[in-house]
Amino acid sequence: MSGNKFTERLTRDNAAVVLVDHQVGLYSGVRDIPVGELKHNVVGMAKAAQVLGLPLVVTTTAAESMWGPLIPELAAVLPQELQVIDRSTVNAWDDERVVSAIRATGRKKLIISGVSTEVCLALPALAATAEGFDAYAAIDASGTFWQTKREAGLARMVQGGVIPVDYSNVMVEILGDNAHPLSADVYAALDMPFAVLVGQIADAYTKN
Repeated sequence: MSGNKFTERLTRDNAAVVLVDHQVGLYSGVRDIPVGELKHNVVGMAKAAQVLGLPLVVTTTAAESMWGPLIPELAAVLPQELQVIDRSTVNAWDDERVVSAIRATGRKKLIISGVSTEVCLALPALAATAEGFDAYAAIDASGTFWQTKREAGLARMVQGGVIPVDYSNVMVEILGDNAHPLSADVYAALDMPFAVLVGQIADAYTKN
């Protein structure tokens, strides 16, 4: 089978993470996923990305006049030197600073999450795809205001060639090998309950 964007592997050398508009005002309206679960997933993805050395691009929109700052849980785990790009455009891809920051990563594969799913995630994912990037939509690290909007946004992205993923599977794919020295730190960052339990079982066997 010939390689294409649907079959090529995500790696530490070809992927970057783009977090769009994870803001307190927007989170207040999220109804398609429990807000606590959404926060857990986006924070876990951001932390695992840093363990793996992936570039991060983070944006807000109208932070001071409308939608407020980043959720504090995410802000707390981002690198101190990272500059969050605040913009006015609905589509993050319409802001030259955002596109420049993404291009500066040198990465072709973009793992994107956003609130809301059908706008803040879907619109830049589709625009990036149109310009030759491979966009991966982290669905469970994104949220919106009711289920129909989630379904419509996901359908539109799939029709446009965006690849739906979940917050942890992309990071585990990039890790690639459970024997890698970063393995424990990646799983700890993702904080998947079943993986924590598996780790506890493995630790128990080691001690015995």
